Amino acid sequence: MIANLLAIVFLVAQPAADAAAPRTEPAEAMPLPADQQGALRCSAAFALIAERQRQGEEAALAYPPLGERGREFFVQSGAWLMDEAGLDRQAIELRIRKQANAILAEGSLDEIMPPCLLMLEASGI
Repeated sequence: MIANLLAIVFLVAQPAADAAAPRTEPAEAMPLPADQQGALRCSAAFALIAERQRQGEEAALAYPPLGERGREFFVQSGAWLMDEAGLDRQAIELRIRKQANAILAEGSLDEIMPPCLLMLEASGI
């Protein structure tokens, strides 16, 4: 299954070595429906918050602990994306990294956390 891919998102400041290389797999290039895109974006947001919580960042500690629940959301979302969208591990890794970088560039982490937490609660994780 998808194990320890959250660690990849924690390293978003370091671009993937192959991030600039063009991919030929159609699943990686295709746009995703809103629910699948949301799952990717929230997985990245949870990973970012979980890492900040691990580092003891005060603002991140205001959120519920996301180390375990965020990781489980990520794993379940990844499995769902593999099944429904036909994405492989590398495609999910690349998309999560792009989402994390976009969240950081936009400064939108605090803005997207409330809907992501609602998604987490709705997932039953």
